[in-house]
Amino acid sequence: MSGGSDANDGNLDSRESGQSQFERGTDGPKVIVAGVDDSDSSWRAVAYAAGLARRQGALLAMVYVQPLGAVTAPGVAVSMAETTSEIAEEIIGQVRESVKRLGDDFKLRWEFHTFPGDPFTGLAKAADDLRADAVVVGASERAGHRIVGSLAVRLVKAARWPVTVVP
Repeated sequence: MSGGSDANDGNLDSRESGQSQFERGTDGPKVIVAGVDDSDSSWRAVAYAAGLARRQGALLAMVYVQPLGAVTAPGVAVSMAETTSEIAEEIIGQVRESVKRLGDDFKLRWEFHTFPGDPFTGLAKAADDLRADAVVVGASERAGHRIVGSLAVRLVKAARWPVTVVP
């Protein structure tokens, strides 16, 4: 040590600042948001995100945004709402079954969130509200998204979290 400098080289000691001390190998994401819509690519994204969350000890927050019906006919709107609610129930059932199959060998903390809305707005709001460290989504399986832009592209352009797109 030259010039009588402190071992911290002028840095504030973590105990004095009230922050926990950084430990190599334990600093990482605390919340990973995964978008799920019952498509094959979204299930691959959830599996990928679950692996990340398990290895990092992070919370996996799966989000299903129930699309709003563009049709204004009363009977059709109710039917669409019932259908998207049924899809949400099916998704949560599949998630519970998958977690059960993992058993006690693989500890995974997870939550499931669902609400009506636009997928981009819903995922962005969930990621912001949950203070997500990362967002994982499946690649779009719709041909039109190559022209108009996919959910993944919109999330990347928002530039608020790291986004992983799983094929």
